Amino acid sequence: MGGRALGVAVGATALASLLTILAVGIAFAETAPARPQQTDLAAVELPEPASGEADRTPAPAVLPAEGDPVFPDPAAEGDDEPPVGPAAAPAGEQGRDPADASAPPAKTPPPVAEPPPQHPTVAEIRLKLQDPALRKGAAADDLAALEAFYGEHAGPPLWITTVGFNSKAQALLAEIQGAAEWGLPAEAFDLPPAADLPSTTEAQAVHEIKLAFAVLKYARFARGGRVSPSRISNLFDQKSNLLDPKEVLREVAARPSPGAYLASLHPKHDQFERLRQELGKAVAAAKARGRHPSADGLVQRIVVNMERWRWMPLELGAYHVWNNVPAFTTRVMKHGKSISIGKAIVGQVKYATPIFSADMRSIVFNPEWVVPETIKTEDLQPRLRQMVRGVPDVSVLRENRLSVSYQGKPVNATTIDWNRANIHAYTFTQAPGPSNVLGTLKFNFPNRHAVYMHDTVQPALFKKTVRIFSHGCIRVHEPERLAALLLAEDKGWLPEQVKSMLVRGRNSAVPLSRPVPVHLTYFTLAYDGVGKLQTYADIYGLDGKMAQALFGKSELLAVEAAPKQTERPQRRRAANRGMDGPYLPGLFGN
Repeated sequence: MGGRALGVAVGATALASLLTILAVGIAFAETAPARPQQTDLAAVELPEPASGEADRTPAPAVLPAEGDPVFPDPAAEGDDEPPVGPAAAPAGEQGRDPADASAPPAKTPPPVAEPPPQHPTVAEIRLKLQDPALRKGAAADDLAALEAFYGEHAGPPLWITTVGFNSKAQALLAEIQGAAEWGLPAEAFDLPPAADLPSTTEAQAVHEIKLAFAVLKYARFARGGRVSPSRISNLFDQKSNLLDPKEVLREVAARPSPGAYLASLHPKHDQFERLRQELGKAVAAAKARGRHPSADGLVQRIVVNMERWRWMPLELGAYHVWNNVPAFTTRVMKHGKSISIGKAIVGQVKYATPIFSADMRSIVFNPEWVVPETIKTEDLQPRLRQMVRGVPDVSVLRENRLSVSYQGKPVNATTIDWNRANIHAYTFTQAPGPSNVLGTLKFNFPNRHAVYMHDTVQPALFKKTVRIFSHGCIRVHEPERLAALLLAEDKGWLPEQVKSMLVRGRNSAVPLSRPVPVHLTYFTLAYDGVGKLQTYADIYGLDGKMAQALFGKSELLAVEAAPKQTERPQRRRAANRGMDGPYLPGLFGN
């Protein structure tokens, strides 16, 4: 009994100690700080169970026998902690697909720098460009250019300041105010006062816009945009050398001397500069007579011819051919100097020679002649529609040695009903030879007018002072000499080589290695190459039309054309190159 009692006493003492330990542990747990929770379940590495352990059934727990002392399981300590569950997602990761857990987080874009504060006057310019009063009458391209330029422009305005226009603006104003010296109307430019001191941003914006519009208009006028060539006549197959207004604004903004830039836009041709100098003399003379310069006939004629130079190519070519229609001349120019001048025959008023530029690409020796459309209609068709013994009268073809083809194949003209046939579908050709209306040489410079330069079988016409006899082409005097000049320059040929080609009598084209620019012009005032200004008749009556367009009223004669042609060769004597018989009235008008 004593031993059992001792065991019970020991057990009771142990139980009491155990209860004391548990009480202290509970109190400690209540006062101790909570252990931080796991934040990333994926970061916790759990040991894998040993082989077979995953399927092993745990052994049943052995309960202590009644009266046995109960000792705490050390492994059970801390069971009062909350169970470990899935980690909470970091901020901003809510709803993220677990499959993307390994993807790097999106990069945060760098902060965008704040744009510099907008200049108040530039802001006002942008608003004012929408003002109908300022937009009225402005060219659409100029408006678009200004809107784009000032829409992107950072910083202050180009020209206006709080104390008026800056030095660059003053240079621009001075150049535009002197427009009359260049044959342009100064009154066409709505300029703000140069010395004005606008006190508000609105007034400053209006001044800047007005000057900008004037600059763009001046640039357009300097390059020939004052009047369209085709508005004067469809004979002018030319275009103004206009610049993009955006380019003009960029250049004016960047140049240290913007006034000089504007002046540089005028033609640089020597003839233009000489006319400009002559204009100053004419203006002074008109004022001395008490006349307003714009109402003076000579002033108008000079300005008209200056304006036509604005329509010419910027570069004429170091080596080029110049046919001036009113002067009836053909010149060969080299480095600005005339190295050859010869007489020319140009188109009748009805078949006026067009004004254009093109490149000469070949010279044809002993050419064949293809009848142009106007001669088909006016000369051939009426004759072919006449009937002789039930068949078309084709004597006009025999008399002029013309062959007929359709789509490249020869046809018998007597088998065609010319009253119903489309004559323009047929080709009428004159073979090379002494009777060919083009003579022995043809100078090709392809163009939409089917115009070229050539020899003629009517050399006597060059004795006339007024030479308007062709159907639009240019007939040249001494074509062999012209061919020798061109081929010597292009190929180094000697005159004997040209003569040899002509003697052979074969139709052959010699291509030029370097195309030669050919300019057909209409200048009624021009320097003759020896320093003297020459005046030529306005044979097509174009000066008056142009003066009307430029000045509103022409002081020039409406028509200053050459005398009417009283003779039109229809027959030629057999002694003249062996030709005989009645020839087409228009045959020699090519």
